Amino acid sequence: MKINFNAEKEFDIIAIGRACIDLNAVEYNRPMEETMTFSKYVGGSPANIAIGSSKLGLKAGFIGKISDDQHGRFIEKYMSGVGIDTSNFVVDKEGHKTGLAFTEIKSPEECSILMYRQDVADLYLAPSEVNEEYIKKSKVLLVSGTALSKSPSREAILKAVSLAKKNDVKVIFELDYRPYSWESLEETAVYYSLVAEQADVVIGTRDEYDAMENRETEGQNENTVNYLFKHSPELIVIKHGVEGSYAYTKSGEVFRGLAYKTNVLKTFGAGDSYASAFLCALITGKDIETALKYGSASASIVVSKHSSSEAMPTVEEIEELIAKNETISIA
Repeated sequence: MKINFNAEKEFDIIAIGRACIDLNAVEYNRPMEETMTFSKYVGGSPANIAIGSSKLGLKAGFIGKISDDQHGRFIEKYMSGVGIDTSNFVVDKEGHKTGLAFTEIKSPEECSILMYRQDVADLYLAPSEVNEEYIKKSKVLLVSGTALSKSPSREAILKAVSLAKKNDVKVIFELDYRPYSWESLEETAVYYSLVAEQADVVIGTRDEYDAMENRETEGQNENTVNYLFKHSPELIVIKHGVEGSYAYTKSGEVFRGLAYKTNVLKTFGAGDSYASAFLCALITGKDIETALKYGSASASIVVSKHSSSEAMPTVEEIEELIAKNETISIA
């Protein structure tokens, strides 16, 4: 099965939400207290997905608010440099700063992120700064859940989703749940459900769907898809880490994507690379089964590298990894 997109649109994908700075530990296998050097990259789930999409050959755009300082200029320059249209970046004029994420790499299994997200510029994107003419040019609007955590960004996202639906633009909701961004589990569940019910495609981990459903214990995929298929979604992707991922279609088909073995350096960045490659495959006309392979291969490449955005692979790298694994399985 394939998902159909409006081929007349100028952009393949426009992402909306946060673009921030990742400061990744250069020294591995030690706690952050003992880490003295960090490398700077562009970060933030929707920014990473836009970067990954552009590196895979899609025409990508971005809507977001950046700080009026060196970090904001670094983000805009980097994203523009990898081919993303940055004409709808808004520069904050009220002194809000760029979000920072320091990463700790104690071991391949034990990684953590220390976030500085107080009063950050990306959460001050206002509804008036979301342009209908820009959104209607795209096949896809990619929305990430963290942008729903505070106003006015929350209202800007809801407006963008409404405009996308009005203009035959597919809404992709990447759950991107960050607990520290939210006031309560109830608030998370309200706004996640509101957007998920309007989306065409929803992507997330099992834990993220549990947050959307306000569950304290692990939910069942079957219950999740039965609930969402009463609404707009036509495709739901639920990731289970090393166990792989499942894609469910409204017509009742179920596909499983297996995780590819790799030399894991760190655990972060996998979700964004998965989403960009999965969506690239769908947008370029590949079937869901192939898209799952693209997503898994891309994730395995990025977790073996130091950065998230900088490590986003090319189509050739993804297809080489898939072919290599299929050769092994046939043998």
